Amino acid sequence: MKGLSTVFFATAVAVGGIAAATSGVMAQDKLKVGVLVTLSGPPAVLGQQARNGFQLGVKQLGGKLGGRETEVIVQDDELKPDVAVTKAKALVDRDKVDFVVGPIFSNILVAMMKPVTESGTILISPNAGTSNFAGKDCNANFFVTSYQNDQNHEVMGKYAQDKGFKKAFIMAPNYPAGKDSLAGFKRYFKGEVVDEIYVPLGQLDYSAELSKIAAAKPDAVFVFLPGGMGVNFVKQFRQAGLADKMAFLSAFTVDESTLPAQQDAALGFFGGANWAPNLDNPQNKAFVAAYEKEYGAVPGGYAMQGYDAALLIDSALKQTKGDTKNKEALRAALMKADFKSPRGPFKFNTNHYPIQDFYQVKVAKRADGKYQTEIVQKVFSNYADPHVKDCKMK
Repeated sequence: MKGLSTVFFATAVAVGGIAAATSGVMAQDKLKVGVLVTLSGPPAVLGQQARNGFQLGVKQLGGKLGGRETEVIVQDDELKPDVAVTKAKALVDRDKVDFVVGPIFSNILVAMMKPVTESGTILISPNAGTSNFAGKDCNANFFVTSYQNDQNHEVMGKYAQDKGFKKAFIMAPNYPAGKDSLAGFKRYFKGEVVDEIYVPLGQLDYSAELSKIAAAKPDAVFVFLPGGMGVNFVKQFRQAGLADKMAFLSAFTVDESTLPAQQDAALGFFGGANWAPNLDNPQNKAFVAAYEKEYGAVPGGYAMQGYDAALLIDSALKQTKGDTKNKEALRAALMKADFKSPRGPFKFNTNHYPIQDFYQVKVAKRADGKYQTEIVQKVFSNYADPHVKDCKMK
């Protein structure tokens, strides 16, 4: 019996050792991250910046997030909700990704939210941050490394109010982020809105709108026209001779994604932002230098937020020792946001949207001939979005 007991014990130890070894191997299985952003059409540069920022973060971490070898699967949502849903389901069901990072546009976010988060997969947005998901539809499996859509626009609304502008002409695309945009501007601007126009997403000819702006003679025009929309509008606005007649205020219209095409036409125009390439802190200087070396372009907010998505995942997995199975522990680790962002200190609110600083920025031309936005002044400090009060997560 003694011999049998010894054999049984030895076998148990051996089996336990194998189980422990297997567990160790399992802990080091390759981490899979799906990046689903817009990579085609006029707004492709926005998605390219977010993708590049994320991939730069992974590269700087040695190809590992939280110590696990990481495979990044990049997909183009084509700015089509049905395509986004199909590709999101494939990432979750076929590729078995641990995280999905994306999208850029809010209508795509609305479409892909359910198939991603209901699978138990964590969705991290490097840009889109609609008001409904910040408030009544907040989701435990959804985190945002950018902002709530209203906020950058609120910066410009407050600036317009503080400057004493009496009349403003405001315009945005007719989709969720466009509605959030103008709502954000109006939250702080209390003067007269002489006209409020929603144009089709992707519109490139603004001759009719420019005629209305000229006739209205506002003190300021405020626009949210991302990607190719902004490129064309800024050029047409300047060509129409309106730049000398009113203030140009915007968000996501004159930034590092559009400035290479806009160039001098955008000089001196204002924007609202949570970051700029010249923000003075060590993390930002290192990030901007690394991005320019890697991609030969000045990074924009999309790139910074994509980069932060990589750092966020890395920081969370370090806390969970690489484990992604325990979702409660993973969410708790993500909530800590224990990393140094190029934007400086920020933390997550209870709705998983950031609390952070916001700035008025201005388009400038650097000594090397490249264009970038630069900080004029801080407008909001440690600013939380107004919709968090409606979120059920506390």
